Amino acid sequence: MHAKRGKWFLGQEKTALYFLLPSFLVLGLFVFWPIINSFILSFYNWNLFDAMHPFVGLGNYRALMQDERFWNSVRQTGYYTLLSVPLGIVLSLLLAVLINLPLRGMTFFKAIYFLPVISSFAVIAIIWSFLLDPDIGLISHYFQEWGIPVKDWLRNPVWAMPAVIMVAVWKNIGFNMVIFLAGLQEIPESVYEASKLDGAGPVRRFWSVTLPMLRHTLLFVVIISIISSFQVFDQVYVMTRGGPVFKTETIVYFIYHYGFEELDMGYASSASALLFVVVLLITLLQLRIFKFNETN
Repeated sequence: MHAKRGKWFLGQEKTALYFLLPSFLVLGLFVFWPIINSFILSFYNWNLFDAMHPFVGLGNYRALMQDERFWNSVRQTGYYTLLSVPLGIVLSLLLAVLINLPLRGMTFFKAIYFLPVISSFAVIAIIWSFLLDPDIGLISHYFQEWGIPVKDWLRNPVWAMPAVIMVAVWKNIGFNMVIFLAGLQEIPESVYEASKLDGAGPVRRFWSVTLPMLRHTLLFVVIISIISSFQVFDQVYVMTRGGPVFKTETIVYFIYHYGFEELDMGYASSASALLFVVVLLITLLQLRIFKFNETN
């Protein structure tokens, strides 16, 4: 009996593998092989203008460590992450809590806030570039009407990155909101009823009930937000092209510049390999911290 059941399960597994094989082939060809090939290219001086591609070992990595433009892109990416991730998480969580209230019309607001998520980032960046234009932008027009000084947001070294961050937060807030909303709806209503009987007010219930029971959801949102912030490219490419004076040049834009404008694939691959390792280490660190908090 057990032998027959074992053969049946083995047959089921083989059938499942046959159905999964096309997906594995696509992932291997378009995901895993490019990642592996990128690491391989990082050890070569692979410039598309040259016929020869000599092996340089860690030469590209040593050049990166001495490249001030690379370190500037690291700083700008860190700046973007430190502002966009906390701001996006806090705003999306507050929106999710408000939309989760049993009030009429919340479905409409849910759709409105999620609409930017399904829109193209390039199109949104173009629209915001016009809105922020100091001469013809609608935002600048209203600022002038209200007596607020108008700034050249995207050409000002101080305000260019905050403008990019604002657009990114506005674009992604609906996605995080939906994830938080799903987590909120999994919290049993009986828990809130018990906290009300104990005399807890809305603020106390949020800190003592909602946040602790959203830990798994919050961890997921934090991880995907940080990974996404390290990969920021679309809005930078469309809105500022890394300017002014490299104040919005992120790591991915740095990789794009050397890979597709300078055609130095070896140097760009070394930067992308470092980015991969950094994102992996940050993700593992967050998972480790979460597990530590779970056991204490």
